[in-house]
Amino acid sequence: MNKERVKDNFASRRNFIKSAGILTAFTIIPRHVLGGVGYLAPSDQVSLGFIGVGRQGVGLKNSFIGLEKARIVAASDVYGRKLKSFAEQANEYYAKKNNTNVQKSCQEYLDFREILERKDIDAVVIALPDHWHAAAAVRAAAAGKDIYCEKPLSLSIAEGRAMVEAARKYNRVFQTGSMQRSWAEFRQTANIMRNGLLGDIKSIKVSVGAPPVPYDLPKQDVPADLDWNRWLGPNEYVHYNSRIAPNFNEQPAWADWRLYKGIGGGMVTDWGAHMFDIVQWGLAMDMSGPVAFNPPSTDNKYLNFTYANGIQVSHENFGISNAIQIIGSKGKLEVQRGKLVTDPVSLKDYKFGESDKQVYFSQNHYQDFLDAVQTRGNTVAPVETGHRTATVCNLANIAYELGRPLKWNPEKEKFIDDKEANKLIGRQLKKEWKV
Repeated sequence: MNKERVKDNFASRRNFIKSAGILTAFTIIPRHVLGGVGYLAPSDQVSLGFIGVGRQGVGLKNSFIGLEKARIVAASDVYGRKLKSFAEQANEYYAKKNNTNVQKSCQEYLDFREILERKDIDAVVIALPDHWHAAAAVRAAAAGKDIYCEKPLSLSIAEGRAMVEAARKYNRVFQTGSMQRSWAEFRQTANIMRNGLLGDIKSIKVSVGAPPVPYDLPKQDVPADLDWNRWLGPNEYVHYNSRIAPNFNEQPAWADWRLYKGIGGGMVTDWGAHMFDIVQWGLAMDMSGPVAFNPPSTDNKYLNFTYANGIQVSHENFGISNAIQIIGSKGKLEVQRGKLVTDPVSLKDYKFGESDKQVYFSQNHYQDFLDAVQTRGNTVAPVETGHRTATVCNLANIAYELGRPLKWNPEKEKFIDDKEANKLIGRQLKKEWKV
């Protein structure tokens, strides 16, 4: 290339850059000009990787996939047929939406750490069994991913605190899957409580199921496409049973891992993470928690716990499953999914104004997360909130296990003068997965 041509090329490039600078300074180019009808710039979407694609993972897929800001690009699971089915569903959705035959929008991975290594993935959705939450979330935060993690946030108090610290250290947006906070009946309940419309609270009853039991299911052969050792992950080995990790076609019901110690926390954490969570929200205890726990005894039929202000909560079936009953000096309410009953009736649809206390407003739990990822803002159920609610549930299970009254310091997150109880704050994880 001669010198004149080099000079001409340089001048042409300089003029192009100058012209482009003028254009961008004064002109906003319409999106459809840049990429055609329906084009979305990369900054307009959040690339999601799903970690765990069982029944809950599929449900979360259905919640995220239709949102314009979301794009599911990867999925991981140790059960082959579940992973394949999930990816096929996602790919079929995008192929149909984009009117294309491209079938590989969602890539499949056995090891979720491969998802964390991808620089093009903005956030992960963790829908693993509870014993995996901390190990996955801490590593996701360190990899620079924002995190949506299912409830209950952790299987132990120490693991929950590790998740909080990791999210803060790496400045990650975090949404706990406590989606009831984005539902109108529970938001109304929290606002009623915050504004004292029931008067002085006399009793709070939370009706959820039992604490976990020891794993006692019979041994069965492991399916050929399930990596059982990977499923156990941080936990020591226990034998396989299909009720723990069912095939969708054989058992469409929820997996029973949540019922057994060391894997789940029983219904106390499974449903308690929803219902105790609303109590925490309404009492403005998202940064704290109860100070005393009393298991069933000759003096009290039901486990109860008490806050520093004297308000007591009872783990008690009052006739409605998975619900909350609150009785105050001026009224009463009962709330469950899809139904809020108040006395006086006017409280049900009471309109709160600017002068009233009002909790964080979210109508869509998943959109709320995506918005926060893009704005670097807060979420309706951030990591500390999820941790504090899971702590209430885990504390209740410890009280059930020890069978005696316990005093808790929510600031230090330690039991008071109880070495045996303090040993149960954490649990032993395999070296590879320590947090």
